[in-house]
Amino acid sequence: MKLYSYYMNKYFVSFLCACCCFFYFSCSKNNVVESISETELFTLNYGNFEEQLSISDLNTVGEVRYGIVMKDGFFYIVDGSSKKTMELNSYGDLLTLFYNEDSQTKELLEKSTQNPLSVRHQLGFPFDYPGKIAVDSKKCIYTVCTIPRNRQEESENGLLYSQAVLRFTRDGSSVEYIGQQGPGGTPFPYIRNIYTTEKDELVVVSNSNEGMIIYWFTSDGFLKNMIPINSKDVPTDDIPETSNEIYWSLENVIPDTVENRLYVKIDYYSSYLDEESRVQSGINYLQTLLYPLDTETGLYGEPVSIPPYEESVVVDYSRLTYKIPYDFLGVTKNGWKYFIIKTEKGFNIEMIQNESQRILRRQFDINHEDNLFYTMSVSHEGIITALYIDKNKARVVWYRTDTLIDAILKS
Repeated sequence: MKLYSYYMNKYFVSFLCACCCFFYFSCSKNNVVESISETELFTLNYGNFEEQLSISDLNTVGEVRYGIVMKDGFFYIVDGSSKKTMELNSYGDLLTLFYNEDSQTKELLEKSTQNPLSVRHQLGFPFDYPGKIAVDSKKCIYTVCTIPRNRQEESENGLLYSQAVLRFTRDGSSVEYIGQQGPGGTPFPYIRNIYTTEKDELVVVSNSNEGMIIYWFTSDGFLKNMIPINSKDVPTDDIPETSNEIYWSLENVIPDTVENRLYVKIDYYSSYLDEESRVQSGINYLQTLLYPLDTETGLYGEPVSIPPYEESVVVDYSRLTYKIPYDFLGVTKNGWKYFIIKTEKGFNIEMIQNESQRILRRQFDINHEDNLFYTMSVSHEGIITALYIDKNKARVVWYRTDTLIDAILKS
């Protein structure tokens, strides 16, 4: 792919403007990041019945398989251990249940004498579910599934094609799986995450041996674009000059919800030399850049610098400040990019809109000692929804960062 190079003075001015906006909007006089309160919507008990979550995965080695997404005030939770997907309202009432034909949930429902409180739909695909989920405006539900081992494929370079995306309608009238080419296509390599756009297009972000592969589908499920991103070919023209060796990490890729555009987050590092021995003894974090990538032309646009999270510690009466890159969480339809990092007190969230050069930072307080697992997602409107698997129960909460942004912009 053709890479653009940019003048550093222009980039530096943009960065200064962004920093000024950050301090104006995000900090109080003592530079303390304000907290934003969570709203607990409902809780779920642990167990194997239809309205409960199974937590058997927490006692085994491997990926914890839960996922949550919110769409138009309805909540969709995939429980990979029980092979089921639940649709709930904001009070926690179970509206619709989708369950696998070979799951324990099916056996329990057949033995139950209780009248069903929800609409139940059986999915005729004997797949496992890793816990990734997305929903479009038509309430079509997409979940990542791992296909049976005898249907998995391995390439010559050792890449395993083992996953697909199961798509089903809210009323259960249509159920199909989507592969690389579309409905019924060949499996994907490991899927990092899935997304839907404002046009109800599905975007699948998969791993590859060289980096990532993004599959962009039309609203009817057929392949529109396949965009490979090679870690060796990412832009390096915008990093600071240094005599040390430069390293970079392709951390995440998330699609724009409106335009045919991807946002590629890259973390840059440099080698660290011991001053006395002049021997490389580690690496230093340099900076994070977020590049827009046009899916039609394959060209990178001008990057945006993502300020890191800074944490200070006192060692031998000296204060040391460490810079840590945020994780890329999501993008809203208004162009706000969300970044998050786990801290001692909870989570720090950083929200950036590069078009207006605004940066906001807030803190979510949570007791990590009570929390066993968490998963989060950002709606197109900018609402963060979280599923917290705590010791005694599961909690579904949201953070109204959308109203926070609106209030600040109006003021």
